[in-house]
Amino acid sequence: MRVLLLAVCLTGLLLPEPAVGQEQTYTQRIETWRQEREARLRSETGWLTIAGLHWLQTGDNRVGSAADNDIVLPADAAPAHVGVFRLEHGTTTFRAEPGVEVLQHGEKVHTASLGVGAASDALRIGRLSLWVHTSGQRFALRLRDPDHPLRKTFNGLRWFPIDAAYRVEARFEPYERPKSVTMLNILGDLERFQSPGQVVFELRGQTVRLEPVVGGPNELFFVFRDATSGTETYGAARFLHAPLPRDGRLSLDFNTAYNPPCAYNPFTTCPLPTRQNRLGLRIEAGELAYREP
Repeated sequence: MRVLLLAVCLTGLLLPEPAVGQEQTYTQRIETWRQEREARLRSETGWLTIAGLHWLQTGDNRVGSAADNDIVLPADAAPAHVGVFRLEHGTTTFRAEPGVEVLQHGEKVHTASLGVGAASDALRIGRLSLWVHTSGQRFALRLRDPDHPLRKTFNGLRWFPIDAAYRVEARFEPYERPKSVTMLNILGDLERFQSPGQVVFELRGQTVRLEPVVGGPNELFFVFRDATSGTETYGAARFLHAPLPRDGRLSLDFNTAYNPPCAYNPFTTCPLPTRQNRLGLRIEAGELAYREP
């Protein structure tokens, strides 16, 4: 089962349910959550620091800042020739050029193995980090640069006003066994997930069904579109997290619906909603489309 690609965004996304009669406290909680969401995005490990997605070919892939490399790094941040990444039978290894300092897990290395999607295995070259990422069946190197221009020019998030009407109670309808769900991502590759069931709720007088996938050990993850997508909100999708159901019930709070990384960065591989999760009603809650500076 694939663990969702938004590991950076998953931390701290679930809010405790406020007690009845504490709407002011609830509003403050949402405001705090939104501030923390923006702080994560702006941080040195946020999505604004992703500076490249370089596809690996089977065999040797030379990397460095010189133009004759297969993967060219920023000239102000890396030596002309850093080393070679080798992709073979789904396994990626690295060999550094003599005299080039490359770090992994804080230690200088000459050779290294890299797990798929494991940012913890990242190689450090100066301020840059590189690790293996997959999109469908394709392998790539994801590049992080804390000095990336996207981070420097980012001008902040925008949100709908907080509206408690978009905090809804839903019924969970489990499948007899977890269902495999295939989503196309924004690059046209297929990503596979597991869904434990559907959620059903009432919103603005309509009955709505959404199919979540497993987003972690204790949560459900929703990829959805609605009638605001492409106008007020980001056109591809928005994301939402919810705790696992208890006694067949769970709470969904669309005030915490947020944009995927691809709303801000072209070097990301966000999943797109399935047909079932493309809603005809307007959900005027959560994060608005980004306005570039």
